[in-house]
Amino acid sequence: MTDVKPLAGRKEWLALGALTLPPLVIAMDLTVLFFAVPSIAADLKPTSVEQLWMIDIYGFVLAGMLITMGALGDLIGRRKLLLIGSIVFGLASAGAAFATSPEMLIAARAVQGLAGATLMPSALALVRSLFHDDKQRRSAIAVWSTGVAAGTGIGPVISGLLLDNFWWGSIFLVNVPIIVALLVLVVALVPEFKVPRHLVGKFDPLSSLLSLAAVLTVIWGVKEWATQGFSPVRVGSIAIGLVLGAIFLLRQRRLANPMIDSKLFAYRGFAPVLVLSLLAFFCVLGFGLFSTQYLLEVVGKRPLVAGLWMLVVPVVTGMMAPLAAGLVNKIRPAYVVAGAFLLIAVGFAVMTQLPSDGNLALVLVGIAAIGGGSGAILVLLTDLIVGIAPPERTGSVYGLQRTFQELGGATGIALFGSIGAAIYTREFDDHLAAGLNATLPPAVHETVGAATAVGGQLPPPEGPELLDVAREAFTTSLHTSATVGIGVAVLAALFAAWRLRHISYADQQSAPAAAPAPNRGATARRGSAVK
Repeated sequence: MTDVKPLAGRKEWLALGALTLPPLVIAMDLTVLFFAVPSIAADLKPTSVEQLWMIDIYGFVLAGMLITMGALGDLIGRRKLLLIGSIVFGLASAGAAFATSPEMLIAARAVQGLAGATLMPSALALVRSLFHDDKQRRSAIAVWSTGVAAGTGIGPVISGLLLDNFWWGSIFLVNVPIIVALLVLVVALVPEFKVPRHLVGKFDPLSSLLSLAAVLTVIWGVKEWATQGFSPVRVGSIAIGLVLGAIFLLRQRRLANPMIDSKLFAYRGFAPVLVLSLLAFFCVLGFGLFSTQYLLEVVGKRPLVAGLWMLVVPVVTGMMAPLAAGLVNKIRPAYVVAGAFLLIAVGFAVMTQLPSDGNLALVLVGIAAIGGGSGAILVLLTDLIVGIAPPERTGSVYGLQRTFQELGGATGIALFGSIGAAIYTREFDDHLAAGLNATLPPAVHETVGAATAVGGQLPPPEGPELLDVAREAFTTSLHTSATVGIGVAVLAALFAAWRLRHISYADQQSAPAAAPAPNRGATARRGSAVK
């Protein structure tokens, strides 16, 4: 007999609107600092190292604490942790806005990251507890996931608009009214969901420290490798992180109530979803820098105008997410995810055709295909992993998925950045006239931005020649990196079709999951049926 699951009503859909605010504000603060760095540097006068930490510390702490905060929400109550985290995030945002020293700003950004790590797992876990019907849950997750894309897209735009009219602290202060609205709406609309204590056990501080140290050391090593190049210290950091991650997983297997139940990996879809989440972020974040630089340095758009054009990503994601959620009612998720990865491959193929003299329409088509494909993928993968996870572990499992996404983004930036830098330098040195080459600073051999800045100050014919060579070298590096992206996206499509082929939403109303449910005899998961 098929279980009839209650349908969500008007209050639940209004509550979903409130729960979409956390991913919006968290994603927005990942990108809002991009245009503000010069103003902050002029006011606070940070060292180069302090400036890097201002930018990176938020994402580092956010990624490192996702698993811990997801598990903590499952333990103490998801709404309670969401409210506490929102208050702390708002206070930290105000602290960042009125920072009077680089150290104060770095500390405030770190607290923002810590509080941000409480918001996203708790919010998604609450969505999971509000929507019990499978079709409604997929639609709800599609709406919720657009908050991430929207926040990432509007962050630079809001930053540019505020900086044109106010001081740099306004880019942080804008979070406060959003947080106030979030608090009011969550209290009014969202019920608490607290897992029975016997299902989650006690909080394990050692597991929390292991997960934090593992994620931070890997992401730091990968990002430093991407921006500063190879060194034994950076490789050692990655190796240490991997070892700590292995120790963390081994410890989870020995605990009666682990943060991440190792039995979940017995489901054939669980590990593939994590890998595919990593690959999706690898593609979209790893190549994002090329897209932005092409708009700025080759097409010649001002930063704010380039940011406005980049809004094509959340717009396309907003259309693709519900489309993908609807398709899986008729087509196996494996093939929808594979098709979305092929759409990303098409976007990369378009990027291989970009000319060195700039083509706005063509680059926007490529950006839309890559962003739309990745948006559809992440909606479906999030729903799959929420369906596989036991309800009492939704927060910690989503924290694990988000951690894989962060690792994928960092790895993509490192790989694409390394390939692009090597090709750019080679092409630049091979085609620049020897006489002009001897007079240039070293930085122009490394980035197209530096070459554009220098070329704009040189008189003809040296200035135009330098700009032409730099843009040609950058476009060649973009083409090579996009070709690598095609290969990654096609392999990911094949992997999705192979490893997720057993999942069918069309059968879920009549066929329970064939595998025994892990985690102390919990019932079969609601998200997928296995043929």
